[in-house]
Amino acid sequence: MPKLTRVAAVAAAVIAAGALAACSSSPASTTSHSGSTSKASASQPLNLYAAVGYDATVAKAFTAKTGIKVNVDDDSTGPLLTKITAEKNNPQWSLFWADGDTAFSSLDQQGLLASYQSSTVSYTSAGAALVPADHGYSPVATTAMAALIYNAAKVKAVPATYQDLLTAPYKGKVGMNDPAQSGPTFPFIAGVMNQLGGEQNGVKAGEDFFTKLKSNGLHVFPTNGDTLHALETGQIDYGMIQSSAAIGETIKVKPTANFDPKIVYLPKSTLLPSVIAIDKGAPAAVQKEAQQFVDYVLSPEGQAVMLTGDPSGDSLFWPIINGVTPLSQLPAFPSDFQTLDPKFWGPLEGQVNSWFDSNIK
Repeated sequence: MPKLTRVAAVAAAVIAAGALAACSSSPASTTSHSGSTSKASASQPLNLYAAVGYDATVAKAFTAKTGIKVNVDDDSTGPLLTKITAEKNNPQWSLFWADGDTAFSSLDQQGLLASYQSSTVSYTSAGAALVPADHGYSPVATTAMAALIYNAAKVKAVPATYQDLLTAPYKGKVGMNDPAQSGPTFPFIAGVMNQLGGEQNGVKAGEDFFTKLKSNGLHVFPTNGDTLHALETGQIDYGMIQSSAAIGETIKVKPTANFDPKIVYLPKSTLLPSVIAIDKGAPAAVQKEAQQFVDYVLSPEGQAVMLTGDPSGDSLFWPIINGVTPLSQLPAFPSDFQTLDPKFWGPLEGQVNSWFDSNIK
């Protein structure tokens, strides 16, 4: 089973992509608009299950361009995966779009995803390294998990490793998301497990770590927004969340004497690709239109719309498509990170999340 290496190469490629490139929301249903180009009529709308902050904005722009209607079911990743599983024998979705390729790899291994390789996409070398061999899903952009955001107005201690969080200065002060709700959180947990014990011993090493972290007063909240709220209100002083949410907080918040959010990346933060896939069980005509949506998302035009949809949240991503420039507020990509083997870690998601819910929450 392949190991997760490629750290330095992918890191350099992501940084280079940002330097050399040119260039969450409520449920919505888009409709066709007059004056759109390359319009097509669909026998039924595309049903997009999505957990990214710019999903409705992109869907609306796609409909305006093509005339293809898109119904957006926007929710957290966990509930959407539950729906997909419940609908396994009668799927209601056409496309699934969320952060983290581990869940997509698991769905792919279950035979639920249609193989599709866009003929128009131009990936950076970092993006190409994230494409699965069978093209069961397409990477779209990337963030990192976790960014450790802390209130510099209240605390002086800044951790340098995950092990530091087990010590007295951090007792009762650390929070994170629930992997059963927050899609980015399982890849974070898997990344910690991989870092501590690798694929062979990682689950046991990670369970030991999170058990000790709980003993040191870990707080668990549903999603990024809840963990940030706990930080803002003083329930915690340190939060481990998605980089886009953490960076967005530092952009939105003007530092005060009581709250001054800062970010640090601990060694081996995990690369978190935004990923999109097509339902293999959808009718051929629907799959064809879904492919057009994927092509649009992977185009510089679609990426530009992504950058406008959630400028203080999910739009704060590092591009992996040539010709796309990140938002100016985005810092350089963390220099020390890892990529996960989604084919290995994806099938473990249910087991790990169940253990976390039973033992850590």
